[in-house]
Amino acid sequence: MISIKRAPGNCRGLVVQAFFDSAESPNILLCSSSCRQESEREVTVADGSSMRVPYVGPVKVVVQDRLCFVGALVLGDTVLLGAVPMADMDLTINPSRQCLEQDPRSPNIPQALVKGIHTP
Repeated sequence: MISIKRAPGNCRGLVVQAFFDSAESPNILLCSSSCRQESEREVTVADGSSMRVPYVGPVKVVVQDRLCFVGALVLGDTVLLGAVPMADMDLTINPSRQCLEQDPRSPNIPQALVKGIHTP
């Protein structure tokens, strides 16, 4: 289960079951939203057609004890968690159990790889 709510709290929170996709979908897709629309995005769907959809956010996403803030596209009838929020929360897909799990290399806190900027 994942928890989704608009930060800083001006829309109704949801606790939902979600599909997840680490390859094709970079963001989170919401099936409906009581959140205020910030803008629109043009998306291309599986059949190759394009359409404009509402873009809402920031959205707070909580999975287990991990959280992140992302923008969300409002489209379709299911919630889809994409690669960007999964990476931000340092979650991995367990295909045999069909679930998200904390990366075993960082079980206590999400870990991120960053490139440092060095000044002379």
